[in-house]
Amino acid sequence: MVYPAGGQGDGGETRMTKGMTYAGAGVDIAAGNALVERIKPAAKRTDRPGTMAGLGGFGALFDPRAAGYDDPVLVAATDGVGTKLRIAIDSGALGGVGIDLVAMCVNDLVCQGAEPLFFLDYFATGKLDTDSAAEVIEGIAEGCARAGCALIGGETAEMPGMYQAGDFDLAGFAVGAMERGAALPAGMAEGDVLLGLASDGVHSNGFSLVRRIVEHTGLGWHSPAPFADGPLGAALLTPTRLYVRPALAAIRAGGVRGLAHITGGGLTENLPRILPEGCGAQIDLSAWERPAVFGWLAEQGGIAEDELLRTFNAGIGMVVVAAPDRADALASLLTEAGERVARLGHVVAGEGVSYSGRAG
Repeated sequence: MVYPAGGQGDGGETRMTKGMTYAGAGVDIAAGNALVERIKPAAKRTDRPGTMAGLGGFGALFDPRAAGYDDPVLVAATDGVGTKLRIAIDSGALGGVGIDLVAMCVNDLVCQGAEPLFFLDYFATGKLDTDSAAEVIEGIAEGCARAGCALIGGETAEMPGMYQAGDFDLAGFAVGAMERGAALPAGMAEGDVLLGLASDGVHSNGFSLVRRIVEHTGLGWHSPAPFADGPLGAALLTPTRLYVRPALAAIRAGGVRGLAHITGGGLTENLPRILPEGCGAQIDLSAWERPAVFGWLAEQGGIAEDELLRTFNAGIGMVVVAAPDRADALASLLTEAGERVARLGHVVAGEGVSYSGRAG
C-alpha cells in the first residue's frame, strides 16, 4: 500500500456495534490523510529516472529500464532502526532515525554491487501524531535523496493498544538493481587490500547495550555528552552514514572485489560474510582513530575489546576489499568523495578475522 487514505490500522475487522466509529476506537483516518498530503513534497524530492507514479495508489511502480538497466537483476533488503528509536522518542529528536532507516537498507544493497532504486517504509504507532510522523518520514526522504533512490510508497498503521503513548516502530524496504553478472563479492583472493571507511559514531547497532550503559551512569539524554559537544542523546543519535554514492563510484572505477557493511556483529562477524572459503582477514587496530564514543562506552560498561569489536562498528562503517594494484587509486577516489579512508589490512589465508596492534 502507498500511504493509503483509508487503509491504515487493523483493517476494520472488529464487529461494529450501533453508534460506534473507527475514530472512537482510536484510529483517526483524517490524520492519516493529512499526513499523506504533508509528506508528498518530501517524497517528490526523491524522484529519479524510473519512478512512474506518486503516492496514493494501492501499489508503487518503478521501471528499471528507464533507470538505465538493460538486463537487470533486482536486489532487495529490509531492516529497521532497533532500540535507537527509544532514545529518539524519549529525547524528542526524531528526524535522524529516518536517515538511519534508509542507510541500514541501502548500505546493504550496495554490498551486493547493486544501485538502490526505490524505498518503501512502514510506520506503526498507537495514536498517530502527524507532526512526529512527518518529521520521521521527511528524514526518510532525506536519506533517500542522499542515496539517490526514490521514496515511492509506504504504510502508516495506527494500532491502538499495540503501542504505548508516543511510541512507534519503523521498518524499511529497499530494492536495487545491477546488470546480470555484476554481483559482488567476486574474485577475492589472498593479498587483497582492506580499505575501511569511517563511521559517524555508533550508527544503528548495539543500542540495547548503549542504553544499559547510559542507565548505569545515571545520565539523561539531555545531559552534556562526556565524549562530544552537545547533549548525550543527540550525540548518540548521529545518523548512520550513507556510503552508497562513493561505493558505487568505486565499483564503477574497477578493482572492487567486495564490500562489507559493518553493523551488528562488528568487523568480527561481518567481514567473514564476504570472504571466500579458505580466506580470512588480518586487521591492524592502529590503522584508524577510534571515535571517542567507543572509548567512553567501553570504560563505562567495562566492555572487553573482543566484545566491543563484535558488538559495535568501532569507527569503521564499511570495508572495501580492493585488488592490490587498485587499492591506492580507490583510496584516493573515496577520499575525494568525502570518505575518511584507512588501510586496515589484507585478506590472508585462513578463516575469520584476526587483529594486531592497539586501537588508536
